[in-house]
Amino acid sequence: MHKHRFAILSNPGRINDPPAAYHLGHPLRYLSLFSGAMGLDLGLEQAGFSPALCLDNDAQACATIRVNRPGLPVIESDIRAWSGAQLCGAAGVARDNLACIVGGPPCPSFSTAGRRQSFNDPRGEVLFDFLRIVEELQPPFFVMENVRGILSAALSHRPLEQRGNGHHPLTLEERQGSVLELLRTRFRAMGYTVTIELVNAADYGVPQQRERVIFLGSRDGFQITLPVGEYAREPNLFQQRWRDLRSAIGDLQQLEHEYQPFPESRLRYLRLLSAGQNWRALPPELIPEAMGGAYRSSGGKVGFYRRLRWDRPAPTLPTSPVQKSTLLCHPDDLRPLSVQEYARLQQFPDDWRFQGSLAARYRQIGNAVPVGLGYTIGRALLRYAERLEMPHESL
Repeated sequence: MHKHRFAILSNPGRINDPPAAYHLGHPLRYLSLFSGAMGLDLGLEQAGFSPALCLDNDAQACATIRVNRPGLPVIESDIRAWSGAQLCGAAGVARDNLACIVGGPPCPSFSTAGRRQSFNDPRGEVLFDFLRIVEELQPPFFVMENVRGILSAALSHRPLEQRGNGHHPLTLEERQGSVLELLRTRFRAMGYTVTIELVNAADYGVPQQRERVIFLGSRDGFQITLPVGEYAREPNLFQQRWRDLRSAIGDLQQLEHEYQPFPESRLRYLRLLSAGQNWRALPPELIPEAMGGAYRSSGGKVGFYRRLRWDRPAPTLPTSPVQKSTLLCHPDDLRPLSVQEYARLQQFPDDWRFQGSLAARYRQIGNAVPVGLGYTIGRALLRYAERLEMPHESL
């Protein structure tokens, strides 16, 4: 896919004009907020960064961080209870030594697969607490990750049945894209130049088609961009073909997998499907029964009764591969993708130990940023961090 980029030049006069005093060490230290299972962090570590602290209010995710990074400070708390100074104190790092702040604020309220409540849903508000911390500490860079739906989300949601003829026109807050407009205003007030990129993780070697929006902020006027990926749907002179499912999990066939079995009500229909098919390939007379209430509903139904293909990347991993609307069935076996296969598709190391119930482990992996995408982001930041540390006259 082609990347979509939106640049917000908050301080155009300061481009290539780093501050006189700068104290970044190596590896570059950063604060990780909404850390989850540390997918983004593992990629940043590979690129040369080092988390000084992780914060998340999910107890299972925090347990995962503690067991894998026992020496790393972990705050199991709501971000709204913390100031930037308190976070630096807990991390034991001076504000001037921070390279960046990174995180993926919870995004269900912006998801195109959800109810699109936007800021009618309080889960959307912590995004601005993330930006509050950035503004308080003023690090050279910040990275914020979110779902594609944030690009078109409205600040206030009006149900479809209350739109159109006979109803008042949409207000500015109810129009698509009003969330992004508010963010642009916020970035300018913070004094950050922000590039917003819609990317597909498959373009960066992740064996999964996962579209995400990446906000790349620079305090010092740099317009940070991610490189063009080395992979594409179809190979060409400059890019390899997307990595497929087999390349990621094909060697796990003999493993004792952990998964929640499908109920018979799902197996009844999955037995009729071959690899690469979904509900549309069912006998027509069975489709209304298989789909239930979703059969006559509007919206996408691509996630129903999916059997994956070995020769294609996986689709975006949901937080559960068992639910009817987000089902991910193994190409050959009548079972969902296992926790181990989920972790591979998100590029976690095989020895990364996820804590909590089976459902909690699926959720942590499904919500993570693929490690390879995190690495790409880290390498892009590193180019600009190195420029900031160069003598002014050499720029």
